[in-house]
Amino acid sequence: MELTHVSLDVADGIATIWLDRPEALNALTTEGESSLLAALDAVDADPEVRAVVLTGRGKAFCAGMDLSGSASSFEVWRKDPDAPEGVVFDVPGEELPVRRDGGGRIALRLFDLDKPVIAAVNGAAVGIGSTVTLPCDVRLASTAARFGFVFNRRGFVPETCSTWFLPRVVPMQTALEWVYTGRVFGAEEALAKGLVRSLHEPDDLLPAAYALAREIADHAAPVSVALSRRMMWRMLGAEHPVVAHTAETIGLNHRGVSDDAKEGIVAFLEKRAPEFTGRVPDDVPDVLAAFPAPEFDPANLG
Repeated sequence: MELTHVSLDVADGIATIWLDRPEALNALTTEGESSLLAALDAVDADPEVRAVVLTGRGKAFCAGMDLSGSASSFEVWRKDPDAPEGVVFDVPGEELPVRRDGGGRIALRLFDLDKPVIAAVNGAAVGIGSTVTLPCDVRLASTAARFGFVFNRRGFVPETCSTWFLPRVVPMQTALEWVYTGRVFGAEEALAKGLVRSLHEPDDLLPAAYALAREIADHAAPVSVALSRRMMWRMLGAEHPVVAHTAETIGLNHRGVSDDAKEGIVAFLEKRAPEFTGRVPDDVPDVLAAFPAPEFDPANLG
């Protein structure tokens, strides 16, 4: 698999996805968008991968979308002939074609992933650099990290599905303040407000992220983790707890008679580490079939 501005390493059950354009502070390009999606597809399909770490190469995590061209960068972006297939639409009344938000495509792919994702924010995370971390399950940050939901300061609006994710990660008034002002803030504020789980000295960040990934990979049943991830994220939008009750009932009935559950109980009684054999994605039952997710509809873009 050939990737551009993104790289992927897999070792001992843990995948590391690098935003890999350090000379440009990992600013995201169209090629980087497509490559990040391809890397996520690859780790999701690999049964050997039990956890994913997302981080940046060099001194920055991601400095946002690449706006180095000109003030008309978005006009170029909307009519880019090299845009990925199926993301550009002609909409009546619009002079330019309408293009799907690439960050949103990444966020939706992260949301649907069956592997836990840990963001290791190693430096500046501005614009999409901040919003792309929100669909990750846990965020760790370097003490040198800085965050900024800077869209209003540039005349844009939030993207990467962040108007859905951010108020679910931090309190609404915090989310609104950060978005309204567009100010850049430091790692200590991110920790105090709950955006990140912990702070680490720069050299200690990746080891801490890998330690957490290792704990998941070594001790939790992969299929159970995948189902837990699906249910926890989807229940954020459920209209009633009976939705969770239904999904959990289906999950318990499937998993309770699985080889993994039998092994988990025996290992507990024998006071040893379990050896789970269930594979992701092959052995993951659909516990949410009764609650299909809505799809992106270009007919509503006018």
